[in-house]
Amino acid sequence: MTTLADGTDTLTRDALTVLQPGFTGTTAPDWLLRRLGEGLASVGLFGRNIASPDQLAALTAQLRAERDDVLVAIDEEGGDVTRLEVRSGSSVPGNHALGAVDDVELTQQVAHELGRRLAACGVNLNWAPSADVNSDPRNPVIGVRSFGADTELAARHTAAYVTGLQSAGVAACTKHFPGHGDTAVDSHHALPRIDVRAEVLAERELSPFRAAIAAGTRAVMSAHILVPALDPDRPATLSRRILTDLLREELGYDGLIVTDGMEMQAIAGTYGIERGSVLAVAAGADAICVGGGLADDATVLRLRDALVGAVRAGELPEDRLAEAADRVRALARWAGTSAHPAANTAGTGIGLHAARRALTVTAAPGLGSPDTFEPLTEPPYVAALTPVANIAVGDETPWGIAAELAHLLPGTVTGSFSAGDGPESAAGESAGRAALEAAGPRRIVAVVRDEHRHPWMASALDTLLAARPDTVVVEMGVPQAAPRGALHIATHGAARVCGRAAAEVIAGVTGL
Repeated sequence: MTTLADGTDTLTRDALTVLQPGFTGTTAPDWLLRRLGEGLASVGLFGRNIASPDQLAALTAQLRAERDDVLVAIDEEGGDVTRLEVRSGSSVPGNHALGAVDDVELTQQVAHELGRRLAACGVNLNWAPSADVNSDPRNPVIGVRSFGADTELAARHTAAYVTGLQSAGVAACTKHFPGHGDTAVDSHHALPRIDVRAEVLAERELSPFRAAIAAGTRAVMSAHILVPALDPDRPATLSRRILTDLLREELGYDGLIVTDGMEMQAIAGTYGIERGSVLAVAAGADAICVGGGLADDATVLRLRDALVGAVRAGELPEDRLAEAADRVRALARWAGTSAHPAANTAGTGIGLHAARRALTVTAAPGLGSPDTFEPLTEPPYVAALTPVANIAVGDETPWGIAAELAHLLPGTVTGSFSAGDGPESAAGESAGRAALEAAGPRRIVAVVRDEHRHPWMASALDTLLAARPDTVVVEMGVPQAAPRGALHIATHGAARVCGRAAAEVIAGVTGL
């Protein structure tokens, strides 16, 4: 350990270098700028930090005025998980819609467009794509963030996404290793456990990560999941067997390993973020993501001191911490040599095109076919059957089709209905009756999100369709439930452009 000219020592600087903290506000706070001067090398941005592209560009310029090689990371998947368009909904569809189209060239183009927008705002690391195979349809946190339940489809689109994103000069961070798809538990709330044989994991979960590594992904994000077939004791983020033996040695990956948010309950509720961060770096992680919920100087100092203290206590090898810091700096050098494309005002062109292609339009048996559907000419009543949003998506991002349909059919009215606190079946029937009463004589368009995961939602649709069989149903989640309604439209995601594409079908207009 040596002391540098600014008075800091290499150990303390390395400990700061491996942190990827968030912060609050749309300008950088003084504490953050001070830590950048002391060695902090990365910053994570969330929806709370973004008001507009111009504001974001000014923020990243402010960060680079303090440290010109800073890694500015964001969680911009497009589709349901958007930070650039957190208040309006995304103008590009997410992974599930792209998987439904199954055109790898289109996926690459969409990812490139997202990367171009990020780079134009000064962002150079994207915590995307999700390479998880959504093999459990009950999955509450992945769902439409996955390209699909087919391993090979997920693999080829993961590779295309990585290629497209990085061609715009933004590093991809493929997640959530070794695969978060086969779980019915959200790791934001608890520690999921995946009980499948190692052979199944190798053939199913790992295939998209192999494809991402082959495509040159610059970063991989670990999952807070327990996989007993790989390590019966520690979740992947804290497991040397998974991060070093499997990812590094067996799969041959030599880029940056980033943890998922350490404040998530799967880690914070079992190990604590300080102990968890030390164990993660010891296991092979190079960067500690924290800041989705914890975003202050005190958190950064606690984690810095925990890492320094672990080295001094002999719990964390100093060369392991130095290696991790070197990988962060290496990625910063790569990002610093990549071009930042100029801003483009082309808008939602490629995104809307992709969303239109992703639609699956059917009709229930005995109710005709999509070809015989008469588009609506009068403003309908949109009944949004609204589930609780998962934390990754957030409840501040609008979803649905009401705004887009109102643009095409002025006078459209909407209402939102949820399960409330009562029994699900009773809540669903009650929601359905309330929607019928609110709709009056108007034609009903019922909008759902993962009907198959929410019995109350299915019950509400039962009530609606029994009384009004001409109801149009729009599924904006994973279309696992059987299609029903006079017309059933599966959008494969709830991005704003997905709502636009569905509204066009309902109103009988295209190509606007």
